[in-house]
Amino acid sequence: MDGSQVEFVDEVIGSGAMKDVYFSPDKKYVVGFFRQPQDANSKDRLQNITGVYRERIFNQAGGDYWKNLFCWPEKLVEWNGKLGIVCPTYQSHFFFSSGPFKGKEKEGKWFASANLRNKFLPADQKGTWLTHYHMCIQIARAVKRLHAAGLAHSDLSYKNVLVDPVTGKASVIDCDGLVVPGKYPPDVVGTPDFIAPEVLQTKHLSLTDPNRKLPSIATDRHALAVLIYMYLLYRHPLRGGKVNDLDPAKDEELSMGSKALFIEHPTDKSNRPKVNQLRPSELPQGDVTKLPYTICGPYLKELFDRAFIDGLHEPSKRPTADEWETALVKTTDLMQPCQNPNCEAHWFVFDNSTKPRCPFCGQEFHGQLPVLNLYYSPKKGVFKPENYRLMVYDKQTLYMWHVNRFITPNEKIRQEDKKPVGDFHFHNGKWILINRRLTSLWDKDLDKKIEIGQYVELTEGKKILLSTEEGGRLIIVQLVNN
Repeated sequence: MDGSQVEFVDEVIGSGAMKDVYFSPDKKYVVGFFRQPQDANSKDRLQNITGVYRERIFNQAGGDYWKNLFCWPEKLVEWNGKLGIVCPTYQSHFFFSSGPFKGKEKEGKWFASANLRNKFLPADQKGTWLTHYHMCIQIARAVKRLHAAGLAHSDLSYKNVLVDPVTGKASVIDCDGLVVPGKYPPDVVGTPDFIAPEVLQTKHLSLTDPNRKLPSIATDRHALAVLIYMYLLYRHPLRGGKVNDLDPAKDEELSMGSKALFIEHPTDKSNRPKVNQLRPSELPQGDVTKLPYTICGPYLKELFDRAFIDGLHEPSKRPTADEWETALVKTTDLMQPCQNPNCEAHWFVFDNSTKPRCPFCGQEFHGQLPVLNLYYSPKKGVFKPENYRLMVYDKQTLYMWHVNRFITPNEKIRQEDKKPVGDFHFHNGKWILINRRLTSLWDKDLDKKIEIGQYVELTEGKKILLSTEEGGRLIIVQLVNN
């Protein structure tokens, strides 16, 4: 449609619900043709998605960053009376490199279900628990960007997100059905497992009925919460042991719609999964008493509560994608490497106890563990706790976003601020922080500046000012001995 030449090999390489897909000769892009004729509204939507919306997200400062987080349609084509879209080919890390699915794309469902993970995935394709957090951060960030542009994906699910737990990368795909509230209504209701309860509850109403709830930014928020829960815990937050109707179709509609209930609801336990009814391949992850959602740490517990208790039937109470991104980033700072070399998860979230242990393999932490409590300064000379902690482990790095509260590790971060500024080591029986790049690091107890290349020992109650600049944080060291 833009007058450029598009070539493709006339051989279908894949078929979805609506399109047949063909490779370009160099395999750098694909062309997907819609099987059914598209009406004027759909055509106009696709022109905007490949045109003005694409421009707004990708053709501005920092636009290149988003190219890795979306597989976005680039052009609209017409051929033999059919309408099609041109999209970049998925990056190579989104294809399995070993195991029974070698060469196939890494659709999210393989990594979101205990049954599929435990039965089919080779160990080298599973990633670690930390890389799953990194994937979730990228998904939350991509959804945040869509919502900031006033767009809703409308069908967020593990089918429409490619993930790679090995590198911690993720990419949102199938962006040709985006919803613009008030302008382009959704094409689809969504994918089972991810449809918001209010959409299922009102789907019997006509499209013109004002009480009919359609996919929107609020329903994306539900789907995002479900995705994050499933990528971290490998089970569905609403599929438990409660039967709401003996007719399976009706039961599904009630259990995911008007009667939806969080399987880990603290007071109503009627939807807890019945462990004796689970397949061996669904364990231990399917057992919420063994691996409760609280293992994801305090920041995520609060958001899961808001998503699946307060906001399950009240869409306005659901956490935003931005809140998920912040909580996920803060949780990665609470991570500890598991001391068991055979632990499949490799990492766990420090649970604030004096006897930390990995919830996945049961390995107790042995040794001394420094916990850094971060304080911010609302005005000069005054420091207040920030509800933010950083766990220390050997060879861990310190970054500018730990040092200064006005720096955030998101898509806007400067290249300069991505470089480590210090590192932690367990050296000769002591924990130390070596200053690599900080120009105003102070030992507040001794009122002594720690120059670049020097180190400060981490002892119980030690106060260290990371920066004297505005936004600079103070840390107070707490030692956990086990």
